[in-house]
Amino acid sequence: MIAEHALTWSPRHPTDLHQTIGSLRRGPGDPTYRLDAAGAVWRTTRTSGGAATLRYTQPAPDELRCEGWGPGAGVAVASGPELLGDRDDPTDFEPGIRLLDDAHRRHPGLRIPRTGRVFEALVPAILEQKVITLQAHDSWRRLVQRFGEPAPGPTPRRMMVAPTAEAWASIPVWEWHTAGVDPRRARTIVNAARYAARLEEAVGMSPADAAARLTLLPGIGAWTAAEVAQRALGDADALSVGDYHLSNYVGHALWGRDMTDAEMVEAMTPWAGHRYRVVRLLGAAGVRGRPRRGPRMPFVDHRAI
Repeated sequence: MIAEHALTWSPRHPTDLHQTIGSLRRGPGDPTYRLDAAGAVWRTTRTSGGAATLRYTQPAPDELRCEGWGPGAGVAVASGPELLGDRDDPTDFEPGIRLLDDAHRRHPGLRIPRTGRVFEALVPAILEQKVITLQAHDSWRRLVQRFGEPAPGPTPRRMMVAPTAEAWASIPVWEWHTAGVDPRRARTIVNAARYAARLEEAVGMSPADAAARLTLLPGIGAWTAAEVAQRALGDADALSVGDYHLSNYVGHALWGRDMTDAEMVEAMTPWAGHRYRVVRLLGAAGVRGRPRRGPRMPFVDHRAI
């Protein structure tokens, strides 16, 4: 099927499609994200024009292409370069230590994506608050399949577009419970949905002002704001302070010891402006952090409560 809209471009910096866009996937069962047999990435979104399905490919190392279907495809395809890191400028990043220098050299195409869709990134971030990732991904999958809409276009497998803000706000209490979402996180999403238009304004703000706008809402703290900034705003410095594992992961990966959040923030001062890039590079390089021992975040089945 011929795409309704398409754009091919040469990125300003080396860009690896899969390494760049992969952070937007919410688990292997994410109904808004698919990888087909040819290596193309399919993704759904909502724009001011409506729902859209996008197909991203990399025909050549220095060429990227985005094709789109649906009423929102024109807007979504036009934002393809930004989504794939066109605004991300790594030229002033100085690794400073051999581990990061090697990771940066071996993964030159890792860019920080920028979807420009704040509420779209916010909902799954809220679902991931204080639960294990598998639980959050399962809740996301269930809710999108239940309250989203079928994706337009010739998707390789059945895909869905996430619900509108109005639909998120109207999900009944028992449906949140069935999806394994506790009342606190459900209330946070419902409340945020009511202010979705104001939250989208964060796209045009400075990182500090965007974080301030997001954290004005109850239930949204620095960790959640950083998770949104990493995906919606393309913020290469957005460090997820307050993450259950991150400080010890970074501490062991770079300094060989456990760290508190405060120690991690201080220790990462040399990479100001690129702290999230450091975390992404460590992950891309397969660097292990803290040895697997000690307590882990417990599995809590909220459907049984």
